[in-house]
Amino acid sequence: MAASGNFAFNNPVFQEQRPGLTPPAAQTNNAAASHQAADVASNARLEGMYAAPTASSANTGRMTVEDTVVKTAGLFGILLVTALVGWFWTLGGSLMPTQVEPGSLTMAPWIIGAFVGFILALVITFTSRKKVRPALIWAYAAAEGLFVGGISAFFEFIWPGVVLQATVATLVVVGVTLALFASGKVRVTKKANKIFMIAMVSYMVFALVNLVLMWTGVTNGAFGLYSMKVAGIPLGLIIGLLVVLMAAYSLVQDFDLVQQGARNGAPREFGWIGAFGIMVTVVWLYVEILRMIAILRGSN
Repeated sequence: MAASGNFAFNNPVFQEQRPGLTPPAAQTNNAAASHQAADVASNARLEGMYAAPTASSANTGRMTVEDTVVKTAGLFGILLVTALVGWFWTLGGSLMPTQVEPGSLTMAPWIIGAFVGFILALVITFTSRKKVRPALIWAYAAAEGLFVGGISAFFEFIWPGVVLQATVATLVVVGVTLALFASGKVRVTKKANKIFMIAMVSYMVFALVNLVLMWTGVTNGAFGLYSMKVAGIPLGLIIGLLVVLMAAYSLVQDFDLVQQGARNGAPREFGWIGAFGIMVTVVWLYVEILRMIAILRGSN
């Protein structure tokens, strides 16, 4: 009797395929099924990754633009609080400069804030390469607040409305600079950096000479050499416009630093350095615009 007619060989046990004897068609179907299952699992993992919340700087331990923005906002919050303290202190506890007698004014917050801020800025600048200390940067923001509040109240007492004008002008310059940088129309270059460095050193020398001449009584006017006129135009206005351009480019450098740090995966703590740089530049820009408007108001 042939094997095919034997009911014993028709038992499923005997018809079980051995691994090495699987038909080619069955092997192809099994491989296709395996690949399909793997694709489904891979797609499910990708969908899970896309659905998951974006990793923050706290999760990655790396510097991000968003985290630096938060740090910058926090520093300006501290600056504004201490600026109010400096404002009230300068005006002898009053809010309105028009209600203050000249004898009640004090320059203490202006001087203390400038001196402490200068010292802290040097410490932060020269020690941050080894270790970033956020507490020092917070202290610097507080000192700058005293300085800004003090000088603003003093100028507002002499030239009413000057603080609002300087604040609006500063916000405009910062906004335009940020928009140009974000659009890619303005970028940091080696040539521009060299020009900026030469201009910065020259301006610092001029400011130091002017300060010495004012202390020694050689120059007249509230702003020393800035009060001089060239062809009927106050020298302070000419220099002020150049300094505003310098400060705007300094902001571009600050934005580029933050962008490059985030792109290169710098440690999260370096976001404080980016925030510190932006705050220093914005305060510098505000003070220069404040003085420039005061010079124009004084000449009128």
